[in-house]
Amino acid sequence: MTALTLSTSSAATLRADTVVVGVAKDAKGVVLAPGAEAVDKAFDGGLAAVLETLGASGAEGEVTKLPAGSGLKAAVVLAVGLGDAPAGDEEYDPEVLRRAAGAAARALAGTRKAAFALPVGDAGDTAAIAEGALLGAYTFTAYRSGSGDAKTARGGKKAEGNGKAPLAEIAILGGKPRDKAFKAAAERAETLAAEVNRARDLINTPSNDLTPKSFAAQAQAAAKEFGLKAEVLDEKALKKGGYGGLMGVGQGSENPPRLVRIAYTHPKAEKTLALVGKGITYDSGGISLKPAGFNETMKCDMSGAAAVFAAVVAAARLGLRVNVTGWLALAENMPSGNAMRPGDVLTMYNGKTVEVLNTDAEGRLVLADALTRASEERPDAIVDVATLTGAMVMALGNRTFGIMANDDAFRASLHEISEEAGEPSWPMPMPSELRRSMDSPVADLKNVGERAGSGLLAGVFLQEFVGEGITWAHLDIAGPAFHESAPFGYTPKGGTGSAVRTLVRLAEHTADGDLG
Repeated sequence: MTALTLSTSSAATLRADTVVVGVAKDAKGVVLAPGAEAVDKAFDGGLAAVLETLGASGAEGEVTKLPAGSGLKAAVVLAVGLGDAPAGDEEYDPEVLRRAAGAAARALAGTRKAAFALPVGDAGDTAAIAEGALLGAYTFTAYRSGSGDAKTARGGKKAEGNGKAPLAEIAILGGKPRDKAFKAAAERAETLAAEVNRARDLINTPSNDLTPKSFAAQAQAAAKEFGLKAEVLDEKALKKGGYGGLMGVGQGSENPPRLVRIAYTHPKAEKTLALVGKGITYDSGGISLKPAGFNETMKCDMSGAAAVFAAVVAAARLGLRVNVTGWLALAENMPSGNAMRPGDVLTMYNGKTVEVLNTDAEGRLVLADALTRASEERPDAIVDVATLTGAMVMALGNRTFGIMANDDAFRASLHEISEEAGEPSWPMPMPSELRRSMDSPVADLKNVGERAGSGLLAGVFLQEFVGEGITWAHLDIAGPAFHESAPFGYTPKGGTGSAVRTLVRLAEHTADGDLG
């Protein structure tokens, strides 16, 4: 992983290959952001004018490279756009700094060391820059035959790299390495980025290598490494235990399902969070086969489980004063002679029967079993995370996830927390009248209902499996979990690790007693 240091050195004197500065725009044109003073001096106060001549506008995420002035140790200056300059005494928003640092780190692939001279007013700014840069430096190279930094999941040997390696070292100028707040901010950013990148790696791993069994094995390995408790229910245990949702979805595949419980406990914790993740390692749609063009990225249908797994490990690494239990509902949804059919009735773990009318509405079935099992432990709150519905993508787009809950205050808190973490979200309702459309003539309910509001209806279905009196929320990350377009900010192409930062921030607030 990219190394991170804090430095009190000047941008003019620190030895680095590149120095990164921020530029913004105001009514007069391009302006330099705080932190660029020493670099500007090397250009005799004319850096902004030079950048404008080169076509820089200060737009958010815009990157402009130019040779460094004679007064700098670095050979290259990289100017990254911050968007509109803050008015008066206002400061740059942390998310603006995060994205700018990420854009710069992506542009510096193949560089050994970069000094980031972006605006740093306090430890929070340092945290945002560190987090953005570390996330922006992410690459997934495990399956490239020329990769020099990773073995393939199939056990292939390392080879010399034939592409650009990620930025090797980041030095944040203006950081105070001996200040406790700054040091803690940097360490948290390193841990958080490592765990988001763990989720990204899982999501990007192809389904022929990431099966329910191998996913469970990775959870067990992490539990051993970080002192967590892991329990894995295989297909025999699931069948014996009556987990009809998991068994029904997984019965068409040669790779049988798993339910993983991975738990972090703190000896002084007063609250317990249960996190439940949808882990469909590949979703063909089953007998209700997805149409052409919709199968190619379905390795990402386990993004919810990846986020939950990473968040539990992050909580442990950060030593948060809260108990966090993760439930990974893992299955592969495939068509075969043994596959679940439209019209089949499943008996779920809580005893309710579900008529399956669409085998491609499978995520809610595995989540239902896991939600019931998580409820048995009576946590203070449950949050499930899933790439659940295309309807949520249609409603909120590709960068925003939806939040539904059985408690309005909890839903509002999660919305605030996600925005604080830098992950856009939007509160969504769960209209009670939608429940009627899931009435079945042969079972307790159907797994689908009316088409209108189908993203909301999925939440209404899940609520049926949450224990009485337990606060619960559902995050539908179908939009932001997998990015298919060009990278932006600190967001790469492919798996994004969506919801990891929100879940960790939720755990931190819970540990601090901010959620009641």
